[in-house]
Amino acid sequence: MSIEEKYRIPVEKLRWSYLHTGELNFCESSRDVPPLQGIIGQDRAVKSMNFGLGMAVPGYNIFVSGPPGTGKSTYVQTIVSRLAEKGNTPDDWCYIYNFADRDKPIAVSLPAGQGKIFRNDMTEFIEDMRSLIPKTFESSDYDQQKGTIIQVVQEKVDAVFRSIEQEALKAGFVVRQAPGRVALIPIRDGKQLSPEEYKALSADERKIIDENTYKLEKRLDEIIRGSRALEKEADKQLKELDRQITRFATEPAIARLKEKYAYSEKIQDYLDKVLTDITENNLIFRLADAPQAQNPFQLPENDGDPFIKYKVNLFVNNENNKGAPAIIEPFTNYYNIFGKIEYKNQFMFTTTDFTMVKGGAIHQANGGYLVLQAKDVLFDPFMWDALKKVLKHQQALIENIGEQYRYVPTLTLKPETIPLNVKIILIGSPIFYKVLTYDEDFRKLFKVKVDFDISMDRNEENIRKYVSFISSICEESAILHFDRSGLGKVIEYGSRLAGNQTKLSTQFNEITEIVHESSAIAKFEGAPIVSDMHVKQALADRKYRANMIEEKFQEMLLKDKIMIDVQDSVIGQVNGLSVIQTEEYAFGHPTRITARTYIGSNGVTNIERETKMSGSSHSKGVLTLAGFLGGQFAQEKPLAVSAQLTFEQNYGGVDGDSASSAELYALLSSLADVPLKQNFAVTGSINQKGEIQPIGGATEKIESFFDLCEAKGLSGEQGVIIPEQNVDDLMLKEELIAAVKEAKFHIYSVKTVSEGIELLTGLNCGKREPDGNFTEGSVFRKVQEKLERYNKSIEAAQNANDLLNNYSGDEYDSE
Repeated sequence: MSIEEKYRIPVEKLRWSYLHTGELNFCESSRDVPPLQGIIGQDRAVKSMNFGLGMAVPGYNIFVSGPPGTGKSTYVQTIVSRLAEKGNTPDDWCYIYNFADRDKPIAVSLPAGQGKIFRNDMTEFIEDMRSLIPKTFESSDYDQQKGTIIQVVQEKVDAVFRSIEQEALKAGFVVRQAPGRVALIPIRDGKQLSPEEYKALSADERKIIDENTYKLEKRLDEIIRGSRALEKEADKQLKELDRQITRFATEPAIARLKEKYAYSEKIQDYLDKVLTDITENNLIFRLADAPQAQNPFQLPENDGDPFIKYKVNLFVNNENNKGAPAIIEPFTNYYNIFGKIEYKNQFMFTTTDFTMVKGGAIHQANGGYLVLQAKDVLFDPFMWDALKKVLKHQQALIENIGEQYRYVPTLTLKPETIPLNVKIILIGSPIFYKVLTYDEDFRKLFKVKVDFDISMDRNEENIRKYVSFISSICEESAILHFDRSGLGKVIEYGSRLAGNQTKLSTQFNEITEIVHESSAIAKFEGAPIVSDMHVKQALADRKYRANMIEEKFQEMLLKDKIMIDVQDSVIGQVNGLSVIQTEEYAFGHPTRITARTYIGSNGVTNIERETKMSGSSHSKGVLTLAGFLGGQFAQEKPLAVSAQLTFEQNYGGVDGDSASSAELYALLSSLADVPLKQNFAVTGSINQKGEIQPIGGATEKIESFFDLCEAKGLSGEQGVIIPEQNVDDLMLKEELIAAVKEAKFHIYSVKTVSEGIELLTGLNCGKREPDGNFTEGSVFRKVQEKLERYNKSIEAAQNANDLLNNYSGDEYDSE
């Protein structure tokens, strides 16, 4: 058996196909299988999710992690909605006026649906009072009681003034009332003295008149103050009468409301205060319809509405909820989640009141579930801190952005917090989970992680579910169904996405897109059902839309602008394979790796690392192969060699250790002066023991070299060497499979460096003999011999240098 035959991979192992296994024989088309119920291939995630949803203890919020397209958002929405339907409907929440402090509205809870009724009851109550109270004050009974109070007071005032008039008359004065004052005028012989007559009196007479005037004025002041007290008492009696009349009109309605809402102490207290306030402020009801002039530059109290304090702000309404709320918030920002206090600009003033307190998603979800995207939470600068705060304290605070950061406090509302009982579910990719773990509070608040995998086992059960999933897409979107061949190609594509023949991808957005695109092609062609040819066309079109960069690379390869040999043999040169990932597409890319060795003691130099173009993984790979060389060839003598490794025409950097085996092959070739076959391309990493380790992107790497060889002309000698562990990862395209069947292209697998070097050189690698040397004529023996020559050259140079340093010439006297 030749070396190639020994390591060649059988064609049947290069791709899984439904045709070989008969795993789709249970149906003729997707119509034969009922649509999928539930989720596929995420058993771990389902168990974790059920655990998290079942934990009612604070802190057991959930983070659902997984790559995009694995169906995590759809699953969370479905499972949470189902669970919420079985839950209890939470209470409504209302904000009411705080008569003790208007800036701190009071939160009250009512059974679901009662919040709206309470609000309407209060609205109806106020409308009734606005009609009833004025009518009550228009009654004859009120007028009679009011007249009696006024008459009694007036009689007392009149009696007092009559007494002062009599006193004044006895003292020689008459009392005359003038606007705004009361005047005392002296009289003589029953006639009023004029100013001239007063001046004509003697000084003694004027003195007597002035003294009497002073006494009477003092007495008059006392009487006036007494009369004003009587008027105040009358006003007090009138106000008390107004209060009694108002209470008489209002109290029955308040009593009915108190009886209706007897279960709420807060509402009972509120209604008592409403009754007291209406009684004290009955004038606003009596004058409610009277036109009132307002100063446009004066800030109106209560926003110009005197009845606003009797209104009810229905903050959370669960009237239409059947079970617990399950809120999936699509427009995630601070105010949508945590609510806000709205303001109204009016005549250069900004006003607000408790009716302008608006709830957010976290209030709507109280008593249930709130689903958020982690990316939206993290990208909003205030949201994460606010979310932590409400979860820590289990209280929902309504506060506008920036209130806590103001240097000068401003007047605003501080609504009473609402007790919070909500399960938060964050959905995001693993990178967001990692970012959040740097916050020490995150693990305390989100104790459940639900991990979504990108692949699942390819078995009969999961294949049936895959077909059910395709069936559900066809039914929901009303598109063409798939026959068995079409289903087979979609499932094969699922294995290719998973990167393994024994797996199926769970990135269902990709599968959904292929289903839709294949159906569209079939419909355009007038086909009654989607077959394999339509799926192939959809995949080809999809690749064409995304592979422009790949074609540019291929063009440069064919024009030798990027130099790659696919024939002949060259010392110290090998074809490596890498993968380039764009936004939508990953493709392989052949690259030339070269090694140069020479006498020295610098060891292996990674040119990419020295020029800062090497990633840490690649640098590690080079150091690892240096460890293999030392272990293999420097057990008795130093590794006296200087070597340089590089990726030719690499200007964008390189990372990953998948080329470390290729780099080692190039290095061994240079040391042994044995050429490597350029019709091969190599991928695989190594460990220090010389074992070949698996790598990623094996399918894409093989296909890239095949495409190049096919474009330059298949010779039947070309092929790719991969690690043996990657064989079951292969899902190679059908054109390549056909070439392998015709022996125009070959795929080989190896376990060790020795096997790889034998394939690349056609020579025996060599084994260490009892004398310490490797097998005569082997590659390792040639490496050993060159290293020994290097050592001898270095020793000779070192000896010559030592002699030169030790030589001290004779000193000659010039005389």
